[in-house]
Amino acid sequence: MDVSLYFKSITQAILQIFLLGLLGFMLVRRKALSSEGLNGLTNFFINIVFPVLIFWQIVTKFKFEVYPNWWMFPLASFGITLVGLLIGFLSSFSVKDIQTRREFICLTGFQNSGYLPLVLLGWIIPREHLSAVLIYLFLFLLGFNLVIWSWGVFFLSARKAQRFSWRSLFSPPVAAMLAGFGFVVLKINTLIPHFILSPLESLGNCSFPLAIVVVGGSLAELYSLERPDKKTIAMLVFAKLFVMPLVGLLFLSLVRLPYFIGLLIILELAVPSATNLAIISRKYSQAEKLIGQGVFFTHIVSLVTLPLFLSAFNLIVMRQ
Repeated sequence: MDVSLYFKSITQAILQIFLLGLLGFMLVRRKALSSEGLNGLTNFFINIVFPVLIFWQIVTKFKFEVYPNWWMFPLASFGITLVGLLIGFLSSFSVKDIQTRREFICLTGFQNSGYLPLVLLGWIIPREHLSAVLIYLFLFLLGFNLVIWSWGVFFLSARKAQRFSWRSLFSPPVAAMLAGFGFVVLKINTLIPHFILSPLESLGNCSFPLAIVVVGGSLAELYSLERPDKKTIAMLVFAKLFVMPLVGLLFLSLVRLPYFIGLLIILELAVPSATNLAIISRKYSQAEKLIGQGVFFTHIVSLVTLPLFLSAFNLIVMRQ
């Protein structure tokens, strides 16, 4: 596809995401959706809708013989997280406060790896390839969730994780993925009747718009009228939304990968900071100092940077 046309399609997808996110943002800011209502909607998405989508995709689309290198995606997730944490560490030497620096490093290392990629891929990937790319994404999330809910909790809490529960590693999306693999291994998936799979598909497809409404509502809660530390926020935005995707473009220009795998990698490197960090900080850590504003501003700026870096990736692929 011509780069200008690709940029236009990406921008249109980003604008659609922005409008859905704005809906969630305004519902919360206008008090039309209460904090309890947003929590209920978030729990509905995380505990039911998203796991159903993962389970349905795996039991209907996944075969080990079709994806023999499935294990590479959790490893790629570990690698991307490690790169982000290293960039965050190197970029935060001027941050003197220890807790703020820990949050800076986590905001750089942990990205919105599920919600935004899920919706963006759903809009820019041709339908005949979407199922395979979503499988890649779910496998990637397996590694991501294991790191953020273990080491991420420990690092942000700044203490030994005596309050950490190993059950948190097996979040509903991870449990749905493991259950799906179990069904495939035991070939139980072939016994599931259509009248069960069909409503699961319909419910799972609600993930695409619901994810962004939840993100928009979450950003509204994270939004603060307090004046941000402009220098720290600027360093975070630069490290997260410019340095990381530039590292990815350099890597992908040197290493030839299948198009959709390369697209997933650059997308995961270019998306903003993880909204889950606000949940982790609220539950396990001290009073957060940077996370709310960091998540908010990286999401706003990514509306501009995401189309640029995805288009740059497409240009590199065309020249190879």
